[in-house]
Amino acid sequence: MIFLRLAAGLSLCLALGCTDRSLSPVTSWALEVGTARTIFVATNRNELPDGSFGPERSEDYHLLELTVSIPPNHTPGKLEFGYADPDPETQFTLAARHQFQHQSDFDRRLQAELNEYPPEERDVLVFVHGYNSTQAETAFRAAQLSHDLDTPGATIVYSWPSLGSPLGYAYDGDSVLFARDGLERLLRHLNKAGARRIVLAAHSMGSLLAMEALRQIEIRSPNWSDQNLAGVILLSPDLDLDVFRSQIQQFKTVPEPFVVFVSSKDTILNISRKIRGTHSRERLGSLSSIEAVSDLPIDIIDTTAFADNAESGHFVTVTSPMFLALLNKAQATEGAFERRPQAVEEFRQILPDTVVNQDRTGEALLMTFTGGDR
Repeated sequence: MIFLRLAAGLSLCLALGCTDRSLSPVTSWALEVGTARTIFVATNRNELPDGSFGPERSEDYHLLELTVSIPPNHTPGKLEFGYADPDPETQFTLAARHQFQHQSDFDRRLQAELNEYPPEERDVLVFVHGYNSTQAETAFRAAQLSHDLDTPGATIVYSWPSLGSPLGYAYDGDSVLFARDGLERLLRHLNKAGARRIVLAAHSMGSLLAMEALRQIEIRSPNWSDQNLAGVILLSPDLDLDVFRSQIQQFKTVPEPFVVFVSSKDTILNISRKIRGTHSRERLGSLSSIEAVSDLPIDIIDTTAFADNAESGHFVTVTSPMFLALLNKAQATEGAFERRPQAVEEFRQILPDTVVNQDRTGEALLMTFTGGDR
């Protein structure tokens, strides 16, 4: 299982601009110049007249297949797209969009995609995006990461109704709660659709949604997560520590591995903390010390040293070429998540100038990458 490759960058880096970010025309000829990547989507966004999906919430549950064209000049960690007028030669472009009318049709297509891989690689990655995300942007990011990291199996985006605006923080917070049942529905169904393993990855505010969905699953079906998930990845989680504790305490057994990527230089999460008032605790994704979670059966990976050149430190697992290269080379890094001591030495061999510090209290693992030219 190439778990760390899946963990590597499954976060969402969305540039803010004055353009209409909801536009995502289908440009079929893009595949004449670009590389195709299939991204499946489950969403409870509202459907728009052109067949795309907007920021409004919907009681309907839609299943889609998107084909993203990756430009021939793409370099790892970069995501370029043009919204209303994309250039497939240089930008990620939506090349096809198909909506399934029946769950069974989706299941057959997903199984066909998985059958393209050897049996041991028929994994399904479910990615839950963060705040301020449009559906097209999320699909482009998922395609970029699965391409850059050469992840096996199928990628499914759970596209909850984010407003797709930097001013939509409160709206998005409510949408997260609205979207819990849809994510539970997706997760429960996937193990019936031929997936060998299911990995759940969530970024930023999407981590709150992922944890809330798992919490309610555990209340209804104790130990479901451990029995059905091959791992949980939280990237830069915008989650209050007390809330996270209340969620994870509902698990009879926490799935392994359970990995949290953090950075003390995450300016987005530091702002998130400040707007909550002076009595607010640290956000889970910007921990400055392992002590706060040292009694929990989770793994903490500190990416602070890679954040200097990553936008706001909130997207380091996506935008740092050094970090992507590290994880792409780390064929043996699964050991870091299986709690094998030799994992430390494996990291040192991958990057000789990297110092890996291991500090265990309870079950937590802190791996801090320092040194080298970041």
